[in-house]
Amino acid sequence: MRYFLKLAYNGAPFHGWQSQPNAMSVQQTLEEALSTILRAPVSITGAGRTDTGVNARVMFAHFDTDGDTNRLDDRKRFLLSLNRLCGPSIAIHDLIPVACDAHARFDAVKRTYKYFVSFEKTPFLSDISWHSPSRLDIDAMNECASILLQTTDFTSFAKLHSDAKTNICRVTQAGWSPWHSPFLNGDGEDEDYSRGAVFTISADRFLRNMVRAVVGTLVDVGRGKITKTRFQKIIEDRDRCSAGTSMPPQALFLWDVRYPYI
Repeated sequence: MRYFLKLAYNGAPFHGWQSQPNAMSVQQTLEEALSTILRAPVSITGAGRTDTGVNARVMFAHFDTDGDTNRLDDRKRFLLSLNRLCGPSIAIHDLIPVACDAHARFDAVKRTYKYFVSFEKTPFLSDISWHSPSRLDIDAMNECASILLQTTDFTSFAKLHSDAKTNICRVTQAGWSPWHSPFLNGDGEDEDYSRGAVFTISADRFLRNMVRAVVGTLVDVGRGKITKTRFQKIIEDRDRCSAGTSMPPQALFLWDVRYPYI
């Protein structure tokens, strides 16, 4: 039997999603908890691999079990047990039986990330956003973000020496919108960027560090350091050294993952 888990996590305590030696990861925490409940070794495969400190509002992962599934029959009890074992930084929201060939990574048709920027210093958002001490030119940033919709090769925003076989991605949404957190001051008009902004990007796949590199380059646009023409040239260069710095991870969220059958 194969099952999907729908979960969320705060990335701060973890060294990313993927299991690694001598460092706690989300994958390892889930595998240990599942193995305890099912009384057999369990390995899981996630929809993607978030980096250290990156959060997930929605993440899916699949696992197989060929043993006694009685412990999975009572879904509510199983989820309570799994949540208790995983601790406060991971929340498992659902257990979904799927076809034996369903795949959490390869079957995902769209992934969406959001990056949160606050223009006001507040102690309540420092763990989930990046504070910009100066205003950014959002119009210029959105002009450049629109170029991403016509881009296919994202080598300039890819982590160097990664194991990706291709840097081709199909971006279907990219742009900045106002962010009206209740922890930011003011009334929060619909088109008011004075307090915060959020960057949303959707694609069929993402490269390691891609979103944080894209945001860093767009922030340079917003600061007036890069023109629209230069932004286009950075993409055409296919050189990570041409693009902007990688932004801090705590403000990045894997926001949604879509499948044709869920």
